[in-house]
Amino acid sequence: MAAQPVTSVKDQSLDECVKEIILASSLHDLEKLEVYIDQHSFPDCKVVDVQDGETGHSPLHAAIASCRPAVNGSVAQDEGAKGEDVAATTVKFLLENGAIWNQVDHNDETPGCLAYRLGLFDLYQLMVDAGVRAEMLLSRLEEYGRLNDDESDDEDDGTEAEAEEEGETGENHEPETVDQTQTATVSTAQDVSSSFYLSSALALSNNKLLDDQQNGVMMAWESDIMRRSADALLSEPGMQILNIGFGMGIIDSYIQDHVNAPASHHIVEAHPAVLAEMRAKGWMEKRNVVVHSGKWQDVLPQLVAEGETFDAIYFDTFAESYSDFRDFFSEQVIGLLSQIGKWSFFNGMGADRQISYDVYQKVVEMDLFESGFDVEWDDVALPDLDQEWEGVRRKYWNVHSYRLPVCKFMD
Repeated sequence: MAAQPVTSVKDQSLDECVKEIILASSLHDLEKLEVYIDQHSFPDCKVVDVQDGETGHSPLHAAIASCRPAVNGSVAQDEGAKGEDVAATTVKFLLENGAIWNQVDHNDETPGCLAYRLGLFDLYQLMVDAGVRAEMLLSRLEEYGRLNDDESDDEDDGTEAEAEEEGETGENHEPETVDQTQTATVSTAQDVSSSFYLSSALALSNNKLLDDQQNGVMMAWESDIMRRSADALLSEPGMQILNIGFGMGIIDSYIQDHVNAPASHHIVEAHPAVLAEMRAKGWMEKRNVVVHSGKWQDVLPQLVAEGETFDAIYFDTFAESYSDFRDFFSEQVIGLLSQIGKWSFFNGMGADRQISYDVYQKVVEMDLFESGFDVEWDDVALPDLDQEWEGVRRKYWNVHSYRLPVCKFMD
């Protein structure tokens, strides 16, 4: 369809502007979109982030939805490809002008979710790449903020700490960050802090471990994942293995019962209730088990200082951020893993939706590479989990397969 003549938009109402922007996006009318970006502004969002009142579609949603296959499937393959190519140009234009990559519509779908559901995988990949760029930018801004904090602490020479002791508020040195709606889900408990979790009461049943807010800490459906993770790490008998995060003890039980039983099995666990359960079940008395009580941030540096090294390491904690995980492998694994050792982790980052899961796989790969690790992925099919969430506050897993990572030092 030919682009319509563009006139001034300054006299249009906000509702009229939103409708025209959404329509221009669906028609891939870049000329009209440029006019709105140049001539108009909204009080609470960018032009490229407006949302249709009825559907919640943003311009990105509209550009992708315009490639929706015909109901009767009569669209020719070359016509569909051509439409997707045109839409890709519009999607790139919107992203270049700052469109939020994972804004959700009234169906709780991001533009990438919509592309995935419609089978528009080239457009889906564009959205995944946009998510990776946004997450990497946030990561670097966070590192910049930490650096500024460290430098200001040195310069203050204790004066800020003294001010805090006196009840005064010190200067905030954190950088300005992009809109937080651009971040993917990081952990299975993104609104639960580590300190809150460690002070919460836990409820353990045969198939799940919940905190006192009914957040799933660990669930029995993860058992096959844990079994395959243990198999991937324990390649020969007599190894030394370290597991961070006991939880329900699923992977630790597989490690103990494995055909390649380890010579030494260290476990780091911080929650008092879990430690009490471990003690009651005799884990503290097992011949080859060493239990370290405390947070890994405190325990692992001490193990490094003592010269401990391991042939295999597994990591599965709760209520921690991606930056915590990055600190783990960039600062601690390097000092604890033998040069020919392997390590893995429970790969649940962003698992509430497919695009977030795909984004974090790429982000992790890039950060692992930067820290000197290779990673291989093994896809594990999952059963239907719909019945597993009864009594759990939030469904933290919503993708159809699990990607099991195995990491090692680069050759």
